Amino acid sequence: MPEPLVIVGCGGHGREIFGVVQAINEAQGDPWKVLGFVDDAPSDVNLGRLERLGVPFLGAIPQLAAMPNDVRYVIGIGDPRVRAKVAGKIGPGMRAAAPIIHPAATVGLDNRFAEGVVIFPGARVTTNVTMGRHVHLNQNVTVGHDTVLDDFVQINPLAAVSGDCHLHERVLVGTTAALLQGLTVGMGATIGAGACAVKDVPAGSIVKGVPAR
Repeated sequence: MPEPLVIVGCGGHGREIFGVVQAINEAQGDPWKVLGFVDDAPSDVNLGRLERLGVPFLGAIPQLAAMPNDVRYVIGIGDPRVRAKVAGKIGPGMRAAAPIIHPAATVGLDNRFAEGVVIFPGARVTTNVTMGRHVHLNQNVTVGHDTVLDDFVQINPLAAVSGDCHLHERVLVGTTAALLQGLTVGMGATIGAGACAVKDVPAGSIVKGVPAR
């Protein structure tokens, strides 16, 4: 029996996650049944895109609270700060967030993932990697051995995180960025697209360039 699932956020990131769920269903015999999307402020454009996908819009995020307890959810929002706020609105412990891992992702041994983790196609996770709640790894991301990604970390397409790194809560790593081995990135920091981080990044900072400053 497929588990019922609601996707929170009907923008591009949420609709991409719908595609990941469809790929999982095709590969694994329909473990998920997507009931639809919830969103507090959907644009008319995105509602039209949902209609083309044939997926219902169910209403605002509080609609989740009225659904049966067995309904799980995944947050389809790319911005880690907004994702954290939405998770707080849903409320920890109210219902379980689903792990969504594309069958074309590669996940090695001895890894630990919390609820709501999303891993897109082409991503590579090696060994002894720890991911907190609602961590998202986008397409073709690589994460090296013994790395820790705290809650709500977002790693954008083609970024590379080397081994023994620690990315604290709500860190954003931009497209094609790279982190050298053993670095710590503080809470809420952003590593810009194309940057190469060669030293620790302080909390709340934005670094860009090669080397990242």
